[in-house]
Amino acid sequence: MRVVFSGGGTGGHVYPALAVAAALAQELSSAEALEPLYVGTASGAERELVSRAGLPFRAVDAGAVRGRSPWGLATSTLKLARGVTQARALIAEFRPQAILTTGGYASIPLAVAARTSDRLPLMVYLPDVRPGWAVRLMGRLAQRVAVTTDRSLPYFSPGKAVACGYPVRDTFWQVNKIEGRRRLGLDTEERVLLVAGATHGARSLNRIVAKHLPQVLELCQLIHLSGRADQPRLDRLHRDLPDRLRSRYHLHAYLYDELPWAMAAADLAVMRAGASVMGELPATALPAILVPYPYAGGHQRHNARYLADAGAALVVEDDKLNGFLPLVGELLADEPRRATMAEAARRLARPDAARNIARLLLEVAR
Repeated sequence: MRVVFSGGGTGGHVYPALAVAAALAQELSSAEALEPLYVGTASGAERELVSRAGLPFRAVDAGAVRGRSPWGLATSTLKLARGVTQARALIAEFRPQAILTTGGYASIPLAVAARTSDRLPLMVYLPDVRPGWAVRLMGRLAQRVAVTTDRSLPYFSPGKAVACGYPVRDTFWQVNKIEGRRRLGLDTEERVLLVAGATHGARSLNRIVAKHLPQVLELCQLIHLSGRADQPRLDRLHRDLPDRLRSRYHLHAYLYDELPWAMAAADLAVMRAGASVMGELPATALPAILVPYPYAGGHQRHNARYLADAGAALVVEDDKLNGFLPLVGELLADEPRRATMAEAARRLARPDAARNIARLLLEVAR
């Protein structure tokens, strides 16, 4: 069974597609193997993540439309038109039986090509609570839409969308705190804080960590996913730390296969509120302070609110990070409160999400 997967920009869009591809391969009978193909942009995060997962990858042109200058809009429109032509040729060559997209402007050319290629079965998965313009457009073209939470259903035509949960990689259901700390070289008895932006890091989170680094390390061990851009500056701070604190700071540009283990190892996370928090925090029952990216059109704020309303997280605005150190210290010292937040996160977990979406995709394909 040939299926095209698409979605890009951040890991929050790519990893769900990879999780569904793995679940779909398990759902198919032994007489029917999955032949997947991932389609994205050449410059997006998806190329590296998909290659690491071992799926074949093909690139098409695409360009963002919203928030562009007239010249930028014209350039992006030309890229989208060229991408649709490339996607049509790719569909004619690969002859898929269905397409699954997970959002981001990288998916638009493929969705349009699917609609105009003998109405090839198209399904959309929305990782976030609130759909962006790309998912809204593709939702009109698709036969079905899978969403993470019931809160997303009103954004789509009645009966078209199904709440399936957020699909995470199988590893998230296999991790544990002791092994996570062993893998990452952490003391098994000390408290652990995880600070992470998106795939490329978060400048404001990195800045606040740099400002308070010695004080944070007096409180706990720190796993810091900084992104590549800020890593050299933070490396210098790491080298200048006193000997007794240096070993407590675990700096990484990003973690791929080890990310589930890092989340399992942590007692508390400070993170952006991209789509991935919808599934990964519940899967690891990790209490969090969520700092929505202020320029993401409000999507991250809706994601953060979903977890906060359930009692699994606290929300701090990006311009209110001056209270970072006292809040982290307060939560790390309050084990009963963290246990309550962890249990609230665990109640949101959907181990069946990838299988649910894979089965819905099979219905669309057949």
